Amino acid sequence: MGNKIYTIGREFGSGGKDVAKMLSDRLGVKMYDKELLQHAAKESGFCEEIFENHDEKPTNSFLYSLVMDTYSMNSYSSAPFLDMPLNHKVFLAQFDTIKKIASNETCVILGRCADYALSDNPDCINIFVHADLDKRIKLVSKRGNLTENKARDMILKQDKQRASYYNYYTSKKWGDSSSYHLTLDCGKLGVEGCVEVILKFREMMDAKK
Repeated sequence: MGNKIYTIGREFGSGGKDVAKMLSDRLGVKMYDKELLQHAAKESGFCEEIFENHDEKPTNSFLYSLVMDTYSMNSYSSAPFLDMPLNHKVFLAQFDTIKKIASNETCVILGRCADYALSDNPDCINIFVHADLDKRIKLVSKRGNLTENKARDMILKQDKQRASYYNYYTSKKWGDSSSYHLTLDCGKLGVEGCVEVILKFREMMDAKK
């Protein structure tokens, strides 16, 4: 059997990142979040700032891509690749990095269309974490010391951004249960409950092999 991979998509403020962290701690493996951007930058030759500017964001304007294209990659030198808009180059570099990481180690990967990049990996479990909006508003408000109205606006903006990015690059629907093996309500299960379900699902999945 190959490395055991767990990809976690999440609604903003749902506790998805906490689930990813606890899962990685329980398994004693690495969780990739922003670290994935550092790996992709190192592999591709792009500076890390470019990945951060494009991180889980909808496609940028053509003009911005054209201007930023002066930071062309060093290691990806084929003509078709060089002709692509910058945001596509960044996505493909990140896509390749996810596949390389998954081939090298058991890990948890947060967001960044990792479920799509690893869709042909039989040892990958794809999870989506969600929660009721009211619970998310309270969590974001408390953590960010924001009013509930500001927290609500932030949640709606972030969810829209993540959905646009995911839907554009994967041709699937962000948060749709058919895109994942498990969709978990963290508001009902709690972080620990979500982790227990994921571990049980892995156990059942492995038993069927």
